[in-house]
Amino acid sequence: MTALSFDAPTLAPDIAPHTPMADGSPQRGGAPSSPGAPGASCAVGATLICADGRPLAADWIEPASGRAHAVALMSAAAGVPRGYYRAFAHWLAGRGYATLTYDYRGIGGSRLAHGVRADHATMRDWALLDMAAAIAAAQHRRGRDDPSRRLPLLLIGHSFGGNAIGFAQGVEQADAILAIGSQSAEWRHWPVLTRPMVAAFFGAWVPATLKVFGSLPGWALGGGAQPMPAGVARDWSAWGLRRGAHFSDPAIAPHNRFAKIVAPVHLWSIEDDWAFAPRSAVDALAGQFPAADVQRHHLRPADAGMRSIGHFGAFRRGAGAAVWERLLQPIEGASPALGARLDPTARLS
Repeated sequence: MTALSFDAPTLAPDIAPHTPMADGSPQRGGAPSSPGAPGASCAVGATLICADGRPLAADWIEPASGRAHAVALMSAAAGVPRGYYRAFAHWLAGRGYATLTYDYRGIGGSRLAHGVRADHATMRDWALLDMAAAIAAAQHRRGRDDPSRRLPLLLIGHSFGGNAIGFAQGVEQADAILAIGSQSAEWRHWPVLTRPMVAAFFGAWVPATLKVFGSLPGWALGGGAQPMPAGVARDWSAWGLRRGAHFSDPAIAPHNRFAKIVAPVHLWSIEDDWAFAPRSAVDALAGQFPAADVQRHHLRPADAGMRSIGHFGAFRRGAGAAVWERLLQPIEGASPALGARLDPTARLS
């Protein structure tokens, strides 16, 4: 799992305006934009305020009609800013979802002005504080239009965004959870032939890079990734080596809410995602939802008419509806709340 082996994303610039709102609701006035579906959606900048007072950059992408049928929260992979999911979020808005994207502390628009090496953020913060703030904002949006008729909530996670969401306060209130490339990131869950490389990445590459640079540079993960604060990288490294990964870390385990999740949970692995989330590691994550109706799905690039997808390709603009329809249709069909509220005429093909 070296820097050269990674299927790293090409990241979009962070250009959205941000206005602090204590409850996480958007400040109106952002410029309309619709890269995913022309005329179907508009983006509005917002700032989420975490329980410890840390602000996070965020965007609400809303149906252009102003009438949402459901709320979706998009939680990113480690080191990936919210702009990478923009096209997908606009497509969701065209499907009827008011969609919230956000940056974890230390990433994208949530970076400190004096640099990543001065940021004391950890992955535990991302799960316990940042994800919780995002869920609270999504909860607020559910009842904003009509408090007596709350919109259904779909939580979508990519990689870390799916494997840590069960530690965030409020996760049990979701109507459905969809995770793509999310795994139990312990090196022992990788196929036998790649285990030594993954163990070396977590046990040697990450610690050595931190010692030299004081943070984890983007190039250490592959071209296009963003630098990560040292505390984030240390958690990632420690969890990758620990038996049980983050689920057995005493610093975060008391906050485990996975057993409280009873909504449908759909976990997707990608055929050519061998570096970050091989099928066996996604299978291991599935076992962390004892009370949920968990369904495992596996996507081959050829199924969507693509030559490759990897860990990041499912959210690239080029993937489009060919991939996104495949990801959304099963979970919408499995969730009565989503199926009853979504407007078929708003769905895009």
